[in-house]
Amino acid sequence: MKAKVYLIDVTNRDGVQTSRILLPKLSKTVLNIYLDEMGIYQSELGFPTLKHEINYINGNLDLAKAGFIKMMRLGGWCRAIPEDVMLAFKNCPDIRDLNISMSTSEIMIQGKFQGRITWKDIVASMTGAVRTAKELGAATVGVNAEDASRTNVSRLIDCALAAQEAGADRFRYCDTLGADDPLSAYEKVRELALATKMPLELHGHNDLGMAEAVSCAGAQGAIESGVDVYINTTVNGHGERSGNCDLVSTILALTYAPGLAGKMELDGQVDLRQAWKIAKYASYAFGLPIPVNQPGVGANAFAHESGIHADGTLKDRRNYELYEPEAVGRGEPDLAHTGRIITTGEYGGINGFRHVYDALGIHFNNDAEARTILELVQYANLHTQKPLTDDELRLIARHPDPVRKILTITP
Repeated sequence: MKAKVYLIDVTNRDGVQTSRILLPKLSKTVLNIYLDEMGIYQSELGFPTLKHEINYINGNLDLAKAGFIKMMRLGGWCRAIPEDVMLAFKNCPDIRDLNISMSTSEIMIQGKFQGRITWKDIVASMTGAVRTAKELGAATVGVNAEDASRTNVSRLIDCALAAQEAGADRFRYCDTLGADDPLSAYEKVRELALATKMPLELHGHNDLGMAEAVSCAGAQGAIESGVDVYINTTVNGHGERSGNCDLVSTILALTYAPGLAGKMELDGQVDLRQAWKIAKYASYAFGLPIPVNQPGVGANAFAHESGIHADGTLKDRRNYELYEPEAVGRGEPDLAHTGRIITTGEYGGINGFRHVYDALGIHFNNDAEARTILELVQYANLHTQKPLTDDELRLIARHPDPVRKILTITP
């Protein structure tokens, strides 16, 4: 079978680590639901070793068991040490996909560990963590090489082979500082793939403005070597410092760039038409506007004013557009209701609550059921600090038990 490109979105793990911004647990959950609808292979949903993530992760795993998250895998992240892996499975017994991380560059080994840990110690801890994860029931284990782009390729090959022998399923090439360039990434990932024949992940940061280019070029190197590749993305490119590899931009590149679309097969589950919805929701939940020039979903992505451009587009959109607005789920105008508005939330009462849910086509069997859901809605609104969206309200009504768990943080 021909090697393919799969997408692992890390918004709920790496994106939320962005300085100065926050994402409520309920919003992270809805983002997972939208990623599943979009056909994304896996969401790295958080940290199973972190206390305030435990109920959220278990609640999402409950939604997956209930079939509300239908196809997408839900993966956790922890350090590549056996103790972290054991804690992850203790906190979240139903988790089946895990990525474990370690630093591989000499710069980081010396700078972070100050001589306390050697390269040999790191590899031993990593292989022990992989074996522990498999023994505890992990279906897939990915090994992350932090700062791989500044690590000697021969060291990466040795590390990947050791991980593979221990039972790892994938090896993640992390461009942690966004220091790579497309040509270098292609060559190094290709060499790594040829030497290991192991499925690879690509994790790019945007410090030099090349996260998508580096990820796609690295993916090409892996595909040409005959191995599957998994590109890490975040919605709207959120992530530490200058951000991560953007989800929609990556799909657009793999779909419409002639040199990529003809050489790499993207996972057929991916539905680009969901781009507009997920980008708009992430913008709302994070409280960050989408840049006007953001590919596909920015306000100006399909805007034309120059006389030559406008004339050419009106005659045939292919003159100045690579793809149609409908391809990314756009086309309908944004409408803001300006008449009477009834909302339900932190201080809402039963009548307003029933009115809102009636408009959504959701009705309750009795007053007790309605008041139980109203209480959850009140807490959810307090939790998000924003008016609840229709899909958030639907989720609360249809799956109150997982939502109650997600909204509960036990110190």
